[in-house]
Amino acid sequence: MRAIQWAPGEISLLDQTKLPHETVWETFRSAAEVADAITAMKVRGAPAIGAAAAFGLAAEAHRLQGQPRLKEQLIEASQQLRKARPTAVNLAQALDEMDEVLRGVDDESRIAEELYRHALRIAELDVQTNRRIGDLGAELLKDVGGRILTHCNTGSLATVEYGTALGVIRSMHRDGSLQRVYVDETRPYLQGARLTAYELMDEGIPFDIVTDSMAGYLMGQGMVDAVIVGADRIARNGDTANKIGTYSLAVLAKYHGIPFYVAAPMTTVDLRTESGDAIPIEQRHAKEVTHMWDLPIAPEGASALHPAFDVTPGELITAIITERGIVQPPYTTGFSS
Repeated sequence: MRAIQWAPGEISLLDQTKLPHETVWETFRSAAEVADAITAMKVRGAPAIGAAAAFGLAAEAHRLQGQPRLKEQLIEASQQLRKARPTAVNLAQALDEMDEVLRGVDDESRIAEELYRHALRIAELDVQTNRRIGDLGAELLKDVGGRILTHCNTGSLATVEYGTALGVIRSMHRDGSLQRVYVDETRPYLQGARLTAYELMDEGIPFDIVTDSMAGYLMGQGMVDAVIVGADRIARNGDTANKIGTYSLAVLAKYHGIPFYVAAPMTTVDLRTESGDAIPIEQRHAKEVTHMWDLPIAPEGASALHPAFDVTPGELITAIITERGIVQPPYTTGFSS
C-alpha cells in the first residue's frame, strides 16, 4: 500500500481525510498546493510529509523552469513548505537536503531534474528504513508477547511504504509472533479508527479498535503485552513528540509494568534539540475538537483546546527502535554510539 505517487513535475496523494469510505487521489504540481495538502492533513505522518515536501519542491522547479530568479523562488517555496507543519522534524530535514542539492547545481536547466532525483532517493530510503525498523522491532518483541497496543497511524499511510510502529506490527504478523492489535481511535482526528484499522483490515491482521480512554482498563485486565508508537520528533535526551495521547499511554504503561516502545527512523531524531521542552507543538483549530466532519458535537460557541502532539519523557520509554538498531537509555549517548 502506498499513499504517495510521483512523476516528474507532479505528485499524487491519497486524500487521507476521505478514508476509509472514499478513495480519492489528488495531483499537485506546485509547492503551494503541496503545502496546503500537508496543512489540511491530506497527507500526514512525519516521513510521509517529508517525502511529499521533497516531491513538492521538485514539482515547483519543473513548473518554474526557465524563469528568472529560479533558485530564489525555490528557496521561498521551500520556506513555505517548512511552515506547513512545525512539529515533525522529517519535513525540515528533507527540505534541508533539497536546499543543499539546489545550491549545488550550477546549471539552472538541470535543477528540476536534480531535485526530482534526490526526492526519489528520500522516498526509496524511507522504504528501506521502515522495513529494517520492522524487522528489528519484531525480533525485539518476539518474546515480549503478541498483544500490542498502538496509537495514531504509523503505517504505509504515514510513510512512503510499510511504516514504523505499524511496520513492526506487520513484521510480527509475518513472523507469527503477533496475536492481536489494540488500535486507539486517536481523537480528535481518528487516525487509528480510520487509517490504522484500514491498513490492518487490508492485510488481514487481527485487531480491535478501542477508545483512547480504554487503555488503562485493558492494561489493568492484563490484555496488553507492549505498547508501540511512532514519533514526529525525538530530542537528544529521548523525549519524544508524538500524536496527542501518547504521553498518557506511557504513564499508564509504566504503572502497569508494560514495555513502551517508540519506532522511528534516525531522521526523526533531532540532535539539535536537547529536550522535549524545545519541541514546538502544533496547535490546531478548535473546530476539529468541537465538530466531526463539520457536524457539531459540542454546544454552539463552546471553546476547545487542540494541541496536536504531546511529549513523552525519555525516562518512560523502554527503547527506541531505529534502522541502526535498538537505542536504550541513556539516550544522550545512545544516538551517537
